[in-house]
Amino acid sequence: MLMWLHCYFLGHVYAYQDQRCGDQCSRGRFSRSSEDLLNQLQNTLQYSGRLVGALDAVLDSNARVAPFRILLQVPGSPVYSAIACGELLNGSEVYWAIAAGATLEEINQHWEWLEQNLLHTLSVFDNKEDIVSFVKGKVKALIAEETRSKLAEQEEDPEKFREALVKFEARFNFPEAEKLITYYSCCCWKGKVPRQGWLYLSINHLCFYSFFLGKELKLLVPWIDVQKLERTSNVFMTDIIRITTSSKERDFSMFLNIDEAFRIMEQLADVTLRRLLDNEIFELDPGLQDPTQITKRDLEARAQSEFFRAFFRLPGKEKLHEVADCSLWTPFNRCHTAGRMYTSDSYICFASKESGCCNVLIPLRENSLVFHSTCVFSDCESRDLGMVASQSEDKSEGEKESSHLLNAEALRSVFHQSGAEGNDFRMSREQIKERLWNDHFAEYGRTVCMFRTEKIRKLVAMGIPESLRGKLWLLFSDAVTDLASHPGYYGNLVEVSMGKCCIATEEIERDLHRSLPEHPAFQNETGIAALRRVLTAYAHRNPKIGYCQSMNILTSVLLLYAKEEEAFWLLVAVCERMLPDYFNHRVIGAQVDQSVFEELIKERLPELTEHMKDLSTLASISLSWFLTLFLSIMPLESAVNVVDCFFYDGIKAIFQLGLAILEANAAELCNSKDDGHALMILSRFLDHVKNEESPLPPIGNHHAFFSDDQEPCPVTEIADLIRDSYEKFGDHSVEHIEHMRYKHRIRVLQSHEDTTKQNVLRVVIPDVSILPEDLEELYDLFKREHLMSCYWQGMRPVILRHDPNRPYAEQYRIDSQQFTNLYKLVSPWTCGEHTQVLAERTFRLLDENMDHLIEFKGFASCLDVMYNGEMNEKINLLYRLHIPPGDTVDYQKQLKQMLKDLAKEKDTKTEKTMPKMSQREFIQFCKTLYSMFHEDPEENSLYQAIATVTTLLLQIGEVGQRSSSLGSGSDEFTEETQAEAPASDQDAVFTDTVKTTPTETQSLPGTEGNWTISFEQILASLLTEQSLVNFFEKPLELKPKLENAKLNQYCLKPNGMSEQSLAEHMKLNTQ
Repeated sequence: MLMWLHCYFLGHVYAYQDQRCGDQCSRGRFSRSSEDLLNQLQNTLQYSGRLVGALDAVLDSNARVAPFRILLQVPGSPVYSAIACGELLNGSEVYWAIAAGATLEEINQHWEWLEQNLLHTLSVFDNKEDIVSFVKGKVKALIAEETRSKLAEQEEDPEKFREALVKFEARFNFPEAEKLITYYSCCCWKGKVPRQGWLYLSINHLCFYSFFLGKELKLLVPWIDVQKLERTSNVFMTDIIRITTSSKERDFSMFLNIDEAFRIMEQLADVTLRRLLDNEIFELDPGLQDPTQITKRDLEARAQSEFFRAFFRLPGKEKLHEVADCSLWTPFNRCHTAGRMYTSDSYICFASKESGCCNVLIPLRENSLVFHSTCVFSDCESRDLGMVASQSEDKSEGEKESSHLLNAEALRSVFHQSGAEGNDFRMSREQIKERLWNDHFAEYGRTVCMFRTEKIRKLVAMGIPESLRGKLWLLFSDAVTDLASHPGYYGNLVEVSMGKCCIATEEIERDLHRSLPEHPAFQNETGIAALRRVLTAYAHRNPKIGYCQSMNILTSVLLLYAKEEEAFWLLVAVCERMLPDYFNHRVIGAQVDQSVFEELIKERLPELTEHMKDLSTLASISLSWFLTLFLSIMPLESAVNVVDCFFYDGIKAIFQLGLAILEANAAELCNSKDDGHALMILSRFLDHVKNEESPLPPIGNHHAFFSDDQEPCPVTEIADLIRDSYEKFGDHSVEHIEHMRYKHRIRVLQSHEDTTKQNVLRVVIPDVSILPEDLEELYDLFKREHLMSCYWQGMRPVILRHDPNRPYAEQYRIDSQQFTNLYKLVSPWTCGEHTQVLAERTFRLLDENMDHLIEFKGFASCLDVMYNGEMNEKINLLYRLHIPPGDTVDYQKQLKQMLKDLAKEKDTKTEKTMPKMSQREFIQFCKTLYSMFHEDPEENSLYQAIATVTTLLLQIGEVGQRSSSLGSGSDEFTEETQAEAPASDQDAVFTDTVKTTPTETQSLPGTEGNWTISFEQILASLLTEQSLVNFFEKPLELKPKLENAKLNQYCLKPNGMSEQSLAEHMKLNTQ
């Protein structure tokens, strides 16, 4: 029964604490709750014991629970569910929440609507279950109808957006799943001629429409085809957006807000490419799972969240909730500093408007934070790092009792080294640095919540003292938060992971003794064992990364300056938040930053760029710089200073140091003879970067490149190099670097796609006779067919079928429906209504492993036979299409036959004998031939020829049938022919799908079991008719089919574009 639940009629109310209700019940005819009636509710309700516990939720302004609801009582179920509000209601009886209202008038309107449209129809149902099912379906249908209106209401001007949505759907006629994000009025340049029109940005496509002086222009560019997206200029306009695909460049200008338009286009291209081409990111990013829920506001919020995480180097799961302009009281200069406050699930952060003036990071963990109008961080500053460490140690006491004894001290403390010459000077420098840091802690704080100013950056650039290095790495990276919030986690992980064998552990064991072998700590089993435990534990924690080369070098340095558990969490911070997407199978993140670095070289070192036209060599040399943070190519005592800067400033420190190194060697690089010479110059320079202030003795670098050249190389002081990098190249903002990453991620992912394509073609070309340029276009069609199914059929196909880590030939695979679409577009064997059946048979033949997916190689090989095969090859293919699939063969029978062949000692190699064809299969074979001849210029002569051949073959089969009935056939032969008949539902495509004549049906039952014909008999009979020979041997052109397919591939999509409209779009897009 439906009941109206509020205080006047029932005398009691159920109050439910669910913060999501206010947002979710706004769909359709349901309204959000309000606080207007709270006082009235408080005065009129008779509180019961059940209500008291929930009243706080009603009075809480943040809960926003509606005071009035209409509920549908559900019989028999112990669980509450909701249709409109999306919440679970708790109590002794079960109800569906149908509607909610904040006022009496509002809930009355809902009730009147239900009386007029719903209640009078409930009397026709016999039981309550049917009523519940009907009401549930009705309400969900209402919500679905209002989806478009809700989408429009999310925009700044709902009416205009609704109008633009109607025009977009009418002009491009996409399926309903192709969601429009936003639109802009702009100008598209076609050569030197501008065309004013409308640019529509949807989740999968960029579309442009213009109608000017009677001429209509439609452009359609899938985001997946975009290879470059940039703001540039041309002869006529100083600021344009240029979109580059493999075949065309499109320029757009005259935007009212070009900054916003470019930002949305950049986000859409990035989201689509990650969603479709980068499974590793797709699986980690919930925002990519359902593209139909993406809106313009979502994209803007996503961009802000990514900037927020990059700026403060936070975990990828952190989502930005609010940004507010505010001022922060900074006691070190006794004034308010203007800036912005950022809040997320686990952090409150502050960044001053003046770059580098003051940043603050506050983790929201166990300790509550007290905010005052005069001092934001008063409670946080009083906490000492030692308190956090001691809490962690207390909580992890059980960890020490494990079978694996963990190192409680940094390896540097255990294997302490000191230099012989100048040791007093170096120790005094360390003491000075320690005193400076202690003074800084007293003024700016010594926890993760410290004030981060330009002063601390200068201290970091000078080099962190050895005694404080590990602790400050923990603070700057905020690994200390993970350490404190996961007591015992590492010890348990070690217990679970150690002793297990997998590919990652094998690689770890191979690299253990290559990790800083020059350092005494790793010439000892203590250091080796600690390194093994940390790497193995991380591989078990994050199996998607597992273990990658260069992680061993980084981890060994972390172990020198941090306790074992601290080193583990530092490794987590580096791999998962500071260098995301670096340590995986394709190292996409490192390649993106290499590409960004190449662009920075062009911007900041123009003279070097002018002399070295190809900067890819320098970018490739820099790969180890990014992956190992210079630890593998600099002396250790110098490289740790670089790691100091990295933990404080992130990847920006590596970019600017790389530019400083190239500038210092620019003159020699300009005169370098070749790439090898350039590599030698940089390697010799980096090997002679020293740290004269380090208290450690110089340690040789076995990873560095050595030259036989005896010419002495000048020594460079690491502190001077870092200072130069900050002074000359430290002005790059995090926002600028992130925008460059967006642009170059597109290029890197498309480069991987090109590599995949070239490798697939290299494998396929030797096996087929199709021209390479035609094969390349065929691959593009094959890939597009896969991607088009991903656009509008949900996200599961992407996960199941496209995995960049698979072998190249297996990365893109298509299912039966996609294959049928392609078959209709490019196959020369079109048979009218029979084409669908023939395509399904072809797919079954190619699906050898029965996983319902086929690869490009099989598809291309099949087409090659159809277009370029000889007659016997084509007939062989047709024959195999009409006999049952290979999975119906009795494998024990095959084994017996193999043993018989061995017993007969057959020395000659014979071709595999194909099964004979039954009469039903033969009739289907003949129908296929008849269908293929339709509309052929020689149609009549072909029909006569095939009739003659069919008659002859039927007679041959009857002769064989009579001889079999006289006893010439054995039991084994009978079993074999019976096994060939279709025996399961999956073989339905091999049965007669066309109406069979009464004559045929009468002849089949008594003779099907023994009537057979062989491939050799069919081929010999077909060769007797010249018209049939001419038909199968005439040359066929694939290129016209490919051109037509490019124009019409979208037309075969269900609920998709009309054939005429999309053919127009694709044609115009290629012009």
